[in-house]
Amino acid sequence: MTEPVATEVGRDFIRDIIQADLDQAKYQEIVTRFPPEPNGYLHIGHAKSIALNFGIAQEFPGRCHLRFDDTNPVKEEQEYIDSIQADVRWLGFDWGKNLFFASDYFDRLYEWAEQLIRDGLAYVDDQSQEEIRLARGTLTEPGKNSPFRDRTVDENLDLFGRMKAGEFPNGARVLRAKIDMGAGNINLRDPVLYRILHAHHPRTGTKWSIYPSYDYAHGQSDAIEGITHSICTLEFEDHRPLYDWFIEKLPVPSKPHQYEFARLNLTYTLLSKRVLTQLVREGHVAGWDDPRMPTMAGMRRRGVPPAALREFVKRIGVAKANSVVDVGMLEFCIREELNRTSQRRMAVLKPLKVVIENYPEGQTEELEAINHPDDPSAGTRKITFGRELFIEQDDFMENPPKKFFRLSPGNEVRLRYAYFVKCTAVIKNDAGEVVELRCTYDPATKGGNAPDGRKVKATMHWLSAATSVPAEIRVYNQLFANPSPDASNFAADLNPQSLEILADARVEASVAESNSTEVMQFERQGYFVRDRDSTPGKPIFSRTIGLRDTFAKEVAKG
Repeated sequence: MTEPVATEVGRDFIRDIIQADLDQAKYQEIVTRFPPEPNGYLHIGHAKSIALNFGIAQEFPGRCHLRFDDTNPVKEEQEYIDSIQADVRWLGFDWGKNLFFASDYFDRLYEWAEQLIRDGLAYVDDQSQEEIRLARGTLTEPGKNSPFRDRTVDENLDLFGRMKAGEFPNGARVLRAKIDMGAGNINLRDPVLYRILHAHHPRTGTKWSIYPSYDYAHGQSDAIEGITHSICTLEFEDHRPLYDWFIEKLPVPSKPHQYEFARLNLTYTLLSKRVLTQLVREGHVAGWDDPRMPTMAGMRRRGVPPAALREFVKRIGVAKANSVVDVGMLEFCIREELNRTSQRRMAVLKPLKVVIENYPEGQTEELEAINHPDDPSAGTRKITFGRELFIEQDDFMENPPKKFFRLSPGNEVRLRYAYFVKCTAVIKNDAGEVVELRCTYDPATKGGNAPDGRKVKATMHWLSAATSVPAEIRVYNQLFANPSPDASNFAADLNPQSLEILADARVEASVAESNSTEVMQFERQGYFVRDRDSTPGKPIFSRTIGLRDTFAKEVAKG
């Protein structure tokens, strides 16, 4: 079981409400819930809700339930149920014994629906979905009563029982609440409580041929579980009168109250479940856990630490009004956490061969490299230096501009942990491309310092050609190039540079041989994690995030 995560958080209006309720002795125990629908993978917006609901249960005397809103079997799968539980645990929270499903309450919900019929507060409607929609009215015009609204109680009970028995086809009838077709709030205009759906349910199989609507099942499930504070996002604010209507009209065992907060919106990001599903189904990404996806599974695969998500949620806070958060704040939290926790290694993403001509052939030596500059307890490691090395292609220019301080003909640089080297010759292929450099080194500068006090303006990372290992590097950028992508035409805003695959990279041998999923910093490159697609002969590393934000500048350049 995952240990609870203690986090210090600032005050917000929901926590103020809860504290006031406790001060007034309104509740002995605070009970919240996180109620996902298992029809997809959780995304970063859900992380905010998870941290809020589970966090409140930790900060105040209480508990948080994980309850699946499994009322639509057409879209729900066991895969999603499993992934959601894994995501909540990964984020650092646990529900203990408090795992529930709306389907646990199907029998009681059905009985309560019959009670509404007996009380004259619900009726079976034979209109089609389109006819119901057209008769509902608009924000400025009232709706029209269904021609079936005045059926007798006995007729409604008979038809509802036959709906449950599977006698009618999908869409033939629905059960609606009888409230007010002239209500200013459209949600109160005789909402649908049950629809006919002949489908296999992940938990109840084919027992049911009718399924409750979210609006009907949600509040009653809260009441059954004794939820004290039903916390949801702002789009449900207009549904609260309906939530309260059911609680008032039904013999529920408790009286929960709904509170709404602003959902998370991020630049360069779409969190619509419809869009995320399309991205997967249309092949724009490699699956729900593609590292470019804003799903928690994708972020976990990309190496994003859960502590960074918790810190991000803490920083953005809980507000009453919707706003858009710059994705740069999330990236800052990720970098801050990884800078603190990640050990350092060296990797060359685009190798350029270097031959140290005055270094003895066949000779190698081991140099000491630190694992973390700010954590002496992380220790050191040995790296091999020899006559043939690899450096980054971008670290060399044959005809450099004035302020280019890295390697160029005649220029001297420092190789990290090693020696000063100077480029003496450039070798090109038939196409005129630089394929190899010839250099000399100064044996007196071992460790990277010159005894005569001379200075160099650049320190470069490198790898031994003999001991480094080939690897594939996947460099991920934002999935969308537009800071405000259009959900209705998201394909037009996809970033064609969201993934760059570097097939000929080189990494330290210890990195290639390790199966660790810990994120490491490749010095001067960014933070990387071993991907599950790795094979014994070809390790694959995905970039979690760069050392600094360059994406926005690249987009601005076009």
